Amino acid sequence: MMLAIDNTEVPPIDPRNLIQGSEEWKAARLGKVTASRISDMIARTKTGWGASRANYMSELLCERLTGTPAEHYISAPMQYGTEMESEARAAYSFRTDSDVELIGFVPHPTIAMAGCSPDGLVGGDGGIEIKCPNTATHLETLLSGTIPAKHTTQIQFTMGCTQRQWWDFVSYDRRVPEPMRIFLRRVERDDLMIAQLEVMVKEFLAELVGKITDLEQLYCGGQSRLMEELRGSI
Repeated sequence: MMLAIDNTEVPPIDPRNLIQGSEEWKAARLGKVTASRISDMIARTKTGWGASRANYMSELLCERLTGTPAEHYISAPMQYGTEMESEARAAYSFRTDSDVELIGFVPHPTIAMAGCSPDGLVGGDGGIEIKCPNTATHLETLLSGTIPAKHTTQIQFTMGCTQRQWWDFVSYDRRVPEPMRIFLRRVERDDLMIAQLEVMVKEFLAELVGKITDLEQLYCGGQSRLMEELRGSI
């Protein structure tokens, strides 16, 4: 428990109440495996792990050792998607006649160094994942009627973190004719997939710990408090 200047106790910050994108939110997810990056973590090629997995490992390694969130390039389409998210959420609420609860960061219930930042919770059992992609991608989703695999794994791990039973995937684009603006598909919880993803997250984190162990032994003469925290979090 932290103490304020006048020595009164200040309750710890609940990461669920953080505003996404804030400095506090960035600190809450620092060095952790997040649902939005699960597809990078499990990426494979015909010969082994994909480059995106190694890049993500390096990113988390840097975050853990520097205490500084990684910088990410934000393209114009990505910025547009962020700006459209609230409008898409409102369109979803209107379409489904449901309220969406905004939430910050949800830690995984059993894996301390993992969590998710949902686009919203719905009712007592559901949630929502919003994508506002470029028009070509949105139309492709409309025509296929399917959810891209990388979003499916993100959604399932999010349900593992939030312990919810279903999740609605939304693709939204205001630039197309009104009947085509929103694609909505419900995803039911898949306990087997969630369990498999959790195993892979633990293996990934164990590899991360191994890299930090090597660095500690080579350059710091042994283990540090950081290593103890990491070992206890897997």
